[in-house]
Amino acid sequence: MNRTRPTRTRTTPRSRAKRSAATVLVASDWAPIRAFEPVIRGAPESIYGDLLPVLRRADLRIVNCECALTSASAAVWKSGAVFKGKPADAAGLAAVPFDVACLANNHVLDYGVAGLRETLRVLARAGIRTVGAGLTDAEALAPLSVRIKGQRIHIVNLSEGEDLTATAGGPGVFGWDVPLAAAQTRTLKKLGGVVIVIAHCGLEYVPFPPPYVVAAFRALIDAGADCVIGHHPHVPQGIEWWQGKPIIYSLGNFIFYQPTTLFHRKIGFCVSLRCDGGRVTGIDLHPYRITDTGLRRLDPKEAQAFGRGLTRLSHPFSTADGPARAWNAWLEYYGEAGFRAEVTGILDRMAADPRKGAAMFRNRVTTMQHVEHWQTFLTRMVNGERGGFSRADYRLVEEYFSKPVLSLIPYRRPPASTIVRMRLR
Repeated sequence: MNRTRPTRTRTTPRSRAKRSAATVLVASDWAPIRAFEPVIRGAPESIYGDLLPVLRRADLRIVNCECALTSASAAVWKSGAVFKGKPADAAGLAAVPFDVACLANNHVLDYGVAGLRETLRVLARAGIRTVGAGLTDAEALAPLSVRIKGQRIHIVNLSEGEDLTATAGGPGVFGWDVPLAAAQTRTLKKLGGVVIVIAHCGLEYVPFPPPYVVAAFRALIDAGADCVIGHHPHVPQGIEWWQGKPIIYSLGNFIFYQPTTLFHRKIGFCVSLRCDGGRVTGIDLHPYRITDTGLRRLDPKEAQAFGRGLTRLSHPFSTADGPARAWNAWLEYYGEAGFRAEVTGILDRMAADPRKGAAMFRNRVTTMQHVEHWQTFLTRMVNGERGGFSRADYRLVEEYFSKPVLSLIPYRRPPASTIVRMRLR
């Protein structure tokens, strides 16, 4: 991974760079839920805090709409929580405005096909294009291509299709079909322009991506993607440069409130991609804290601490076996006690609410994140394996499940230039 450092002056004349280069900003999970619901409905711009000018400076803004926007009242039976906003809550996206909403996620179908249909209609009415879900196979699987400042930008959006929501001849999301996403990427790259793949995947709350995510994201770069970006874990994960191109494994939360005091679930970042000449020439990271009333940017000392933390998260990608060893650190922390607690919790839920318990078990055996988690853990247990990880990675796992939000650093409004800059070699 390249170290963060100030961007050097370009050799391209300034006037020409302004005419040709385009900035694409990608943010993660957005939902008008819990403490954020009244803020978005009452003063939608305020939820973004002092990050709003950063969002507005981009030429193209992409966000993950992590809910249905619908008046439907009948939720589906599924493993996790169900989320929805009212149709009017699209004003919270239009306030920025976001140009594209990714819908390949595990919540857009929380209110069934009726909820998805209304969500698509509401977003279109707000002038927001969508990708990653639809009422037919063709709609759900279709990439989105746009032209910004003369730059052609292609977006491929897929997810794990949790709770059997992947399209199968009808309404659904672009599920975990990495070969199809790679084939689309190759085709789009031949057309010219920048190809950005955005995937909603991985195990929640863990600092390191599972091996199947690492393999998939690298395969998408090999297929020609200029950048691959992940979300869904609700915590930041590391960055690696594969074949000279950036992979960002998880952005953490965005406008997604969780009632927790854990530090890493209250911090996230969005990324600006500088696109020119059919490639990504550099990236800027914009980290922020998530408060009870919205976002606020990190001050300089907090931004420095964030950069150090990102370096720790990204260190496993510096060696061939690093990602597997980092995953082993998580499996060791989870342990037999964690597995027993998870299974017992599902069985207890099944006893109290059979349909909910069945949905939880079904998701564990049909969704890749849980299949990989249980399979690698149980294989490790059967083989009597211990070790195979660094103490530094293990300590980071411990930190993700214990470090509180409390900070001794007093907050100071950051200068406009406070961002974490990175430049591609």
